[in-house]
Amino acid sequence: MSGPFDLTGRLAVVTGASRGIGRACAVALAAAGADVIGVATAPPEGGVADDVRAAGRRYEALGCDFADPAAVAALGDALAQREVDVLVNNAGTIRRAPAAEHPQADFDHVVQVNLTSQFALTQRVGATMLARGRGKVVFTASLLSFQGGINVPGYTASKHAVAGLTRALANEWAPRGVNVNAVAPGYVVTDNTAALRADPDRSRALLERIPAGRWATPEDVAGPVVFLASPAADYVHGVVLAADGGWLAR
Repeated sequence: MSGPFDLTGRLAVVTGASRGIGRACAVALAAAGADVIGVATAPPEGGVADDVRAAGRRYEALGCDFADPAAVAALGDALAQREVDVLVNNAGTIRRAPAAEHPQADFDHVVQVNLTSQFALTQRVGATMLARGRGKVVFTASLLSFQGGINVPGYTASKHAVAGLTRALANEWAPRGVNVNAVAPGYVVTDNTAALRADPDRSRALLERIPAGRWATPEDVAGPVVFLASPAADYVHGVVLAADGGWLAR
């Protein structure tokens, strides 16, 4: 008998799958039984593909530049030809500069990658889920879906919007059998946080603020994603689930 977290026979798409949180999600979904399509700017092969296949699941790599609206539309149209059961919208980027000096091009780039492309892809894949009456969509939100951050106005604006988009889609799609939720990672050891971790004062201040007393690993985020993608979350809609070591509770 299958358990509440069993994804055997499901097809999961993970964007930003080549490293960090995306890679951990792809591997965790495979461990739960799902076959995986991994999407990244350069099609992810090597490590993540090997790990998924080692779990006994099929892996397929697709490339997409999420800053290119035409490329995102083409990806969505291609995935709409497949029976995608789980869509993990994890691809993202960040640009750091004080708001008064923040280049407009950087702001626009971050919003395109983190928000506009997420909607365009989800719209196309979600339509096929609605037609079948089932499916799971999981966005990667952020602590900055709740807070303001420093020197990251585009990132903060996009992640607030991702939380709102999650709730808006959940309101429309829950009655039709499609779950839309998000996970909001805390401070995770990834490329996006390298600058913070390299600053001793900033890193120390962050650690002192995290009740768990440590930075998250990508695997700490992958577990909640598997939950939201699984039958265990069939009655969970419109939730932005923080995986933050207690940061928001502080």
